[in-house]
Amino acid sequence: MDLNHHFTVPVPVEDAWRILTDVERIAPCLPGAQLQEVEGDTYRGVVKVKVGPIQAQFKGQASFTERDDAAHRVVLKGEGRDTGGKGNASALITAELTAETPTSTSVTVNTDLAITGKVAQFGRGAMADVSDKILAQFVVNLNELIASGAASTPATPEPAPVAESGEPVVRKIDAPEAEALNLLAVSGNTILKRALPVVAVVAAVVIWLVVK
Repeated sequence: MDLNHHFTVPVPVEDAWRILTDVERIAPCLPGAQLQEVEGDTYRGVVKVKVGPIQAQFKGQASFTERDDAAHRVVLKGEGRDTGGKGNASALITAELTAETPTSTSVTVNTDLAITGKVAQFGRGAMADVSDKILAQFVVNLNELIASGAASTPATPEPAPVAESGEPVVRKIDAPEAEALNLLAVSGNTILKRALPVVAVVAAVVIWLVVK
């Protein structure tokens, strides 16, 4: 299943690349998502969702498979799983940034998504609709972050901790607990009451692709 997204960031391409690859800084822009730990180039966290009184939590991670800073292109492998065991999703994600004007950047994200388990019975339509709206909210939050000036100064990254063996070790992220994403707020379709697991698994993958 292919999902394609596009959005514009109101900053030059070099600034957009720096901001969008600063995972810890932009993580709070992602509805329902909380970055929890980093191990080398692998980022892990949770996505919390709800439909009315029904709540669920999904674990996800994403890691670089390719990264071209000069071409502003990155390829990632993303994974999300329902902690209740109802299904899993994996995705190969390609994101490319292109200068639209001297002060704006076009971002294109293409996702090759695979879903397994009980959640695979639901169709593409609901998933695409919800992922589009999640991304739209992320862009609103991101633009607010940029407008506030909070993203203008590059953060000083902590050195990646390394074990004596030379392997990266897990670094825990001290971040506020995320508020659950209300799926009824982003789509009033009543099918979401049945499709909660699949939509939320997809939301987890979409969130990880955006954060990268």
